Amino acid sequence: MAERLVSGDLLQEDQDTSLRPRRLEDFVGQANTKENLSISIQAAKMREEPLDHVIIYGPPGLGKTTLANIIAAEMGVQIRVTSGPAVERAGDMAAILTSLQPGDVLFVDEVHRLNRVVEEVLYSAMEDFFLSWMVGKGLAARNVNLRINPFTLVGATTRFSMVSAPLRDRFGSVCRLDYYDNEEMKIIVERSARILEASADQEGLDLIASRSRGTPRVANRLLKRTRDYALVKADDRINREVALAALHQLNVDELGLDRSDHRLLISIIDKFDGGPVGLETLAASLNEDSDTIMDVWEPFLLQLGFLERTPRGRVATRRAHDHLGRPFLTPENTDPRKFNGF
Repeated sequence: MAERLVSGDLLQEDQDTSLRPRRLEDFVGQANTKENLSISIQAAKMREEPLDHVIIYGPPGLGKTTLANIIAAEMGVQIRVTSGPAVERAGDMAAILTSLQPGDVLFVDEVHRLNRVVEEVLYSAMEDFFLSWMVGKGLAARNVNLRINPFTLVGATTRFSMVSAPLRDRFGSVCRLDYYDNEEMKIIVERSARILEASADQEGLDLIASRSRGTPRVANRLLKRTRDYALVKADDRINREVALAALHQLNVDELGLDRSDHRLLISIIDKFDGGPVGLETLAASLNEDSDTIMDVWEPFLLQLGFLERTPRGRVATRRAHDHLGRPFLTPENTDPRKFNGF
């Protein structure tokens, strides 16, 4: 069982050296989610009750973990952090739940990967703050019932559809995080540059923001690597030319696509004539895990309109062909001789 407890003081200390915002007012973008959470938090504090359970879903890197920490900070309570795969047995979850203080936040990352037996322990805990589970086997089996302190479960997932219906229905608030627009990304990059004390002009930061795939985690990674490049190659000053050179070194193109994205699209176009191609076949051709392709690579390509998921498999769109400089094959021009002067 893997978990960690973050107290208020430790949370403050950790976040002093982190780029994560600490309060809801500092969190950029996701206006509807912020407004709904703000109302729920204020209402819970006015009633002196724990916040209702929250599930947050969306692509990786958009701020699910950050929001969980912000919820704990806004409520003035501790947060316990664990993940679905780490909680293997019902007893593990029972141990975590019984150690929670009144109002504490339990953050479960990858909540869709919880074991079904562990989920069943959560049902009564989430609704009635009561634990009931079986200990032992056969004639020695006995039922254990235990009252626990009221708490708030915050679950995070990149695959909302894989959260079982009984668990999903027990969350009082459902928050979806979307990709950030370019103006929001500029604010995020500027804020991170100030925290990192990076010497940069506006054009350099704007270029990094425009290639960050609408994802704060990617923006912060690119900013740090560009800062490293500037320190070694350009007198520790980030401008547009330095940012261009650094991003070229990182194989990040003008739309934010990196080498992995290019590999995926080129594989579909060159190996499978633009598709359709099944996910497992595509994963085998790239020597990558299918979950990595589906959860990490595809969401942004789908957002750009470069990829389509069809019943028969993945298809690279005309926009993807144009971006990569590949001819778009239609049923009328699939004869390869037409591209060889015949």
